Amino acid sequence: MEAFADKPVALRALFGFAFVEASVFPLPPDILLIAIALAQPRQAFRAAWWCTLGSVLGGLLGYLIGYGFMQSVGSHIIAFYQAQAAWDQVVRVYTSEIGVWFLAAAAFSPIPYKVATIAAGATQMPLLPFLLVSAIGRAGRFFLVGALLYWFGPPVKAFLDRYFNQLSLLFVLLLLVGFVAIRWFF
Repeated sequence: MEAFADKPVALRALFGFAFVEASVFPLPPDILLIAIALAQPRQAFRAAWWCTLGSVLGGLLGYLIGYGFMQSVGSHIIAFYQAQAAWDQVVRVYTSEIGVWFLAAAAFSPIPYKVATIAAGATQMPLLPFLLVSAIGRAGRFFLVGALLYWFGPPVKAFLDRYFNQLSLLFVLLLLVGFVAIRWFF
């Protein structure tokens, strides 16, 4: 990825990588985003923008996959794995007031975003909140990575490589605590 980061097509590849990751591909686009931001620090924010745009549009594809294929394909997969109880729980979460909060957590953290996008479509989460929460969560994640690498460079890469999952989970925990506090006090 680091050798590819200096190529003229790196930002287009990042867009494509982020797009595919948000709906079907298992590797996060942060890998290429970090490589680009380190190889071309002046491109860090531009790379974060293209990564965000690709990811949100790819998330929309994931949403459409869930929306369009849950009945015809997804229900057979759930039956095959005898996972109806788990799916029922997903439906309860996504159709409750915390559904968008779960999506926000997945958009920002190591929770697989593609699973959240497909589930949002399958449960028919309203499209506008889906897009807004996806854009905010993905932008938060990618611009944070871009900003840290722009300002601090290689030492941040080593730190992120080692602690990214823990930091993301800490953020999600703080988000949940904030949500509980708001619900409790208001």
